[in-house]
Amino acid sequence: MIQTCDSPNSNGSPFISIKEAVAKMLAQITQVKGKDNLALSEGLGRVLADDIISPIDVPPADNSAMDGYALDYQELSKQRSLKMVGTALAGQPYLQTLLPGQCVRIMTGALIPKGANAVVMQENTLADGNNIEFKQLPSKGNSVRQAGEDIQRSQIVVTKGTQLKAAHLALIASVGVAQIRVTPKLKVGLIATGDELTPPGQKLVSGAIYESNRVALNALLADFPVDVVDLGIVKDDKPSLRDAFRQADKNCDLVISCGGVSVGEADYVKDILSELGTINFWKVAIKPGKPFAFGKLSNAWFCGLPGNPVSSYVTFQQLVTPVLQKLSGQTYLPAPHFVAKAACLIRKRPGRADYQRGIYYRDENAELWVKPNGKQGSGIMSSIANANCYMVLEQDAADVQEGESVNIQPF
Repeated sequence: MIQTCDSPNSNGSPFISIKEAVAKMLAQITQVKGKDNLALSEGLGRVLADDIISPIDVPPADNSAMDGYALDYQELSKQRSLKMVGTALAGQPYLQTLLPGQCVRIMTGALIPKGANAVVMQENTLADGNNIEFKQLPSKGNSVRQAGEDIQRSQIVVTKGTQLKAAHLALIASVGVAQIRVTPKLKVGLIATGDELTPPGQKLVSGAIYESNRVALNALLADFPVDVVDLGIVKDDKPSLRDAFRQADKNCDLVISCGGVSVGEADYVKDILSELGTINFWKVAIKPGKPFAFGKLSNAWFCGLPGNPVSSYVTFQQLVTPVLQKLSGQTYLPAPHFVAKAACLIRKRPGRADYQRGIYYRDENAELWVKPNGKQGSGIMSSIANANCYMVLEQDAADVQEGESVNIQPF
């Protein structure tokens, strides 16, 4: 059912709040089924389907944290000089057991020899041939990395639902795991609607504009484990839209459209979706981006974004991102917010959460400030391109006075 101004939400508003919209979507969506087996080297950006459990201790054995001499720390309570009887290198351990009065030259990462329990760094010693004088009395375990100090055998190293970054891959490699199981890549369909839209590179006719939303969304989708099915620009007529949505529904897990969800005479997307599926809600209390729609086709989920470029961009980041995370098996984590002070008056009308584009900075006292980045119209893409944060103004908030606190969401 489409919610209209005649069908208010529980709070009496014709719009639902961002928090309610996200909660509704996450409650309905289920993760795409299946698992892919991959070589670890192919895992960047993918989402783990299973926990990674370490088969070993890391480090696997006690080793030296620095260059120096390995010894039994109790020996130095009897004498200040010990005889060096060998050398331990990383990958080339000293295989004998130390006897009383002996020490071993040791390099960083080398295994601690049997009979040794401490390392004294070379800067705290004096060498006279094989006779080593120690200027420091170490404690037991000094400069020794203990076996399992970082990771213990059977410990969960990376949890399922994690989107893998470079550090995760390195951590998994450090426990010797070469194959991983990840969730399938999502297939995401992109559709831009509008008779006025022209692809970049072509000549503009009177009344036309260049279509930029799909360029932006393609770039934003690169942060997710997806394959994009770009259905291009679809004209504002029902047969063409119906065909595009049917094609996308057959091939995609999620369909994202731009435009056609407002109240204009040629905005047919809502009508087509009502024929092919269900719109679960329409109109969210967000600025820019009020005419955001969410629903389900026969196969694919659907997010209808406004046509204005800033509205499309903002609603993708604030409302589509949770959908992509849930579908791909990630744990949804809201974007972090920080508190800054308003550097000037920030205009705001109560009624919708406002994601104004801003520039935050620190003053000479390291205090965090933020100011609006020029004009805030939903068609002014430079307001995002030249900003570094959203100023997140709550739904019921009014004007923010200079010096008052503002939540910011850095880009």
